Amino acid sequence: MNIFRFAGDMTHLVSVLLLLLKIYATKSCSGISLKTQELYALVFLTRYLDLFTDFISIYNTVMKVIFITSSLAIVWCMRAHPTVRRSYDRDQDTFRHHFLVLLSFIMALFFPDLFTTREVFWAFSIYLEAVAILPQLVLLQRCRNVDNLTTHYIFFLGSYRALYVLNWIYRYFTENHAGRWISWISGLVQTVLYLDFFYYYFISWKSSEKLRLPA
Repeated sequence: MNIFRFAGDMTHLVSVLLLLLKIYATKSCSGISLKTQELYALVFLTRYLDLFTDFISIYNTVMKVIFITSSLAIVWCMRAHPTVRRSYDRDQDTFRHHFLVLLSFIMALFFPDLFTTREVFWAFSIYLEAVAILPQLVLLQRCRNVDNLTTHYIFFLGSYRALYVLNWIYRYFTENHAGRWISWISGLVQTVLYLDFFYYYFISWKSSEKLRLPA
């Protein structure tokens, strides 16, 4: 644990809380991609297969439980909640996310750290997380006008992975191992995908205006 890892965990947690707040306070999921949320649920379910077998710390276990349960709760709300589901932008959220799942699984089969069941699923979760935001970013470009809670949710979600990149750099220079190359490459890809959003987020913050993405 270091300051960058802890800050990354906290910004990730804040992003989830902001999304839950939006859904709870407004009873709406407008502007949120169900497909991205389903991908994140799959990411956490496959990454934390060790939840009931390997105990690292109370902090680690609690964070795993929070991310699994919150992602499943968000998916449930968007699919089954009688009020929230009516605000889902189904016609706009048309990204074929199944291809991302297939591509990530193929990558995990051919490029895991170790060819074991757990390591393949771990690699799958890392590859999938790197591109899971794509349906959300495409939906934002189609909607263009984004409410503040959704904007902040995506900003904190992107910041979390950027902080994790700093965490890996810090560990590279302070620990005796270089870390897993899968995490390095996937984390950089994921951060790059956010760069355009970060730019427009900064412009909207600087001008005190609502975020508007180009078509």
